[in-house]
Amino acid sequence: MPPPSPAAANGALWRSASAIVAGAVSGYHVLKIVGYSRTKDVPNGDSINSRQFLVGGHKWHVEYKPNGCNAESIDFISLYLHLDDTVPEAVKAMGKFSLLDQDGKPVPSYSLTTELVNFSDKKNWGYAKFIKREVLENSEHLNDDSFTVRIDVTILKDIHTQDIPIVVVPPSDMHRHFGDLLSTKEGSDVEFRVRGKTFSAHRSVLAARSTVFKKALLGPMKEGTTCNVIPIDDMEAKVFEALLTFMYTDELPDFEEEEESAMAQHLLVAADKYNLERLKLICEDKLCNRIDTGSAATILALAEQHNCCGLKQACFDFLSTSAALNAVMETDGFEYLTKNCPSILKELLSKGASC
Repeated sequence: MPPPSPAAANGALWRSASAIVAGAVSGYHVLKIVGYSRTKDVPNGDSINSRQFLVGGHKWHVEYKPNGCNAESIDFISLYLHLDDTVPEAVKAMGKFSLLDQDGKPVPSYSLTTELVNFSDKKNWGYAKFIKREVLENSEHLNDDSFTVRIDVTILKDIHTQDIPIVVVPPSDMHRHFGDLLSTKEGSDVEFRVRGKTFSAHRSVLAARSTVFKKALLGPMKEGTTCNVIPIDDMEAKVFEALLTFMYTDELPDFEEEEESAMAQHLLVAADKYNLERLKLICEDKLCNRIDTGSAATILALAEQHNCCGLKQACFDFLSTSAALNAVMETDGFEYLTKNCPSILKELLSKGASC
């Protein structure tokens, strides 16, 4: 997508319209392939489909074929835009497939736009040879075994003869601006010292996101925070860095798969401490999918101590059989659970689990 022109006011991109105007509606979907090397086991011709998304009132999905769509494209990645709806009228659209770099910007040499296609007739359209796997694997665009593609869909609507502008409102990028504010430290007016590492931040941003920070930094207690550096002694630097990232961007940074469960546990504690309810729910959701024999007791204790009802019920569901409970009883986490949350055992038994 080209950068906005000087006429783009308040985030809206204006395009001039002549006497004959082809009305259009646009939208896009971002597809991130995580664990790319594992997808190479998919046979030639087979695809992994993205989740459905809506553009122009129609349902679409993207077909990702890591080993090409046929024998001629076996060394390439194939990408196709697929219309899921069955409609009698023509759905004339174009798809633009863009490989994104590490800054989320399209790579010009791998930004390809299809011709105008009637998807009601063709159903899917795209590129059999979008990018050669060897080229992707030797590029900087494959990072941590992951890469990202953006698919822009433009649907042609009616053709009329009115001389009017067409306004396409881009998605909000407020999170990017606040993220830049955090990374550049411009205008920062408070610093935190966490396990030997210093973080610069902005009092007004933290206060707007957290009532706890608001009281500490702007309220009657602020006199105690006017020193040069405020110490944070109850969390690791990496956890506090992720906490700040969420407070500025409403998103969490990407974690390695093996550390995601531990980070979610630490961030849940931090979210509860600083009254960040959305972050707390995000962590609960992540941990609900991480419960196993080794972690069930620890996560249950965490849920009990921080009043996470949904996460607590998920642990109970996992421990609902005697086999699961007996296995968990052999872990160190169960000893911690019995010492620090003794009432939880009675609740477990009342829900039907037996030793």
